[in-house]
Amino acid sequence: MRRIYFLVPDVPTAKRVVEDLLVARIEERHLHVLAKRGTPLEDLPEASLLQKSDFVPAVQRGLALGWSVGALAGLVGIALPPAGPVIAGGIVLASALAGAGVGAWLGGMVGMNVGNTRIKQFEAAIEAGQLLVLADVPRDRVEQIEARVRQHLPSVEIGGTEPRIPAFP
Repeated sequence: MRRIYFLVPDVPTAKRVVEDLLVARIEERHLHVLAKRGTPLEDLPEASLLQKSDFVPAVQRGLALGWSVGALAGLVGIALPPAGPVIAGGIVLASALAGAGVGAWLGGMVGMNVGNTRIKQFEAAIEAGQLLVLADVPRDRVEQIEARVRQHLPSVEIGGTEPRIPAFP
């Protein structure tokens, strides 16, 4: 899946585009609309906290960093005299898993409070009243979906495509 970002001028246009994407068999759970605070989105699929924040990248960074620190702590632990070579692997694995869990948890907590860095380039347009549509589409249909969007908005600028979308949002 790849995430496509594009701006639409108003709610009625966003409704037409979203309806067309639904007809193109893009599931509603893969469509997200972000608007200025206080804008009534009516029945448009509103972006959740996962799309508005840096939660997923922060969890990934925390997981990697926690795993590394935990594994390092485990190696230091087996270097101490009471640890024997028989239990050494278990100590390293347990500390790496514990570090990964704590790192992912702390990373997620931090990421929930940080705005999505990918959306920052659209903030001025959103504050001006435009709506940002995020569409998660299969990799082989990106060009087709972009063409469908351009049928409704010939002058639309596709704000970029993320290379990969995590499986769980």
